[in-house]
Amino acid sequence: MAKFQSLDPHTPMFTQFKEKTGPIVLANTFFVPKERTEPFLALFRRQAEFMKAQPGFVSLQMHKGTADSQLLMNVAVWESTEALATAFGSPEFQRMAAEFPDDIVSYPHIFEQIDA
Repeated sequence: MAKFQSLDPHTPMFTQFKEKTGPIVLANTFFVPKERTEPFLALFRRQAEFMKAQPGFVSLQMHKGTADSQLLMNVAVWESTEALATAFGSPEFQRMAAEFPDDIVSYPHIFEQIDA
């Protein structure tokens, strides 16, 4: 299973799930060794199809770092933290998440849009 690391140690994603707010953006940056990129993306696409069918899902985009980077970043919009937490905690999603190799590191964080 991929390792979860917090971008902000004061507010890890699981703590953020307790905040009832929305709409929200989940930005999840992954460190993926080069040789694992294609298998990672195949599994990610299966997860994405599952998530797209969940109540409260709005949109999703995957991005790859430039210049031969080993980083990938998923940006997903959800109607609420509750909807994301429910989908994330589902047994089917957890089974898929367990398939990721141990050398993949995930840095998820939940954001709200603010006026700039």
